[in-house]
Amino acid sequence: MKDMYRFYNPNPKGKRVIDCTIRAISKATDQSWDDVYTQMFIKGFEMKDMPASNAVWSAYLLDNGFSRSVIPNTCPDCYTIRDFAQDNPAGTFILGTGSHAVCVQDGVYYDSWDSGDEIPIYYFRKEN
Repeated sequence: MKDMYRFYNPNPKGKRVIDCTIRAISKATDQSWDDVYTQMFIKGFEMKDMPASNAVWSAYLLDNGFSRSVIPNTCPDCYTIRDFAQDNPAGTFILGTGSHAVCVQDGVYYDSWDSGDEIPIYYFRKEN
């Protein structure tokens, strides 16, 4: 089995702050951390909500060509980010756990820590 985790932290100062949505979107859209942060700040301002709130980053992704799906509830406590990556060897996704977001691209999950054991609830798929 291939290693499905790759370290990814585009934060210009290398900080590990509460910016998982910025990191995930940066990877999924091939944009810099600064560009994504700025766009999320603007979206949050428009919505009168915090940039990292689920409502803001969800709206941002939907506005930018992503579609949203729910993870089937067949095994709500055992289907992990690692499982999702293994089941999706092609494509670009952002998974949400309710309190964390991570990018999966072509069967590899990218994060500043190995979040493979976290349980995703929903995901966004980048449409072509």
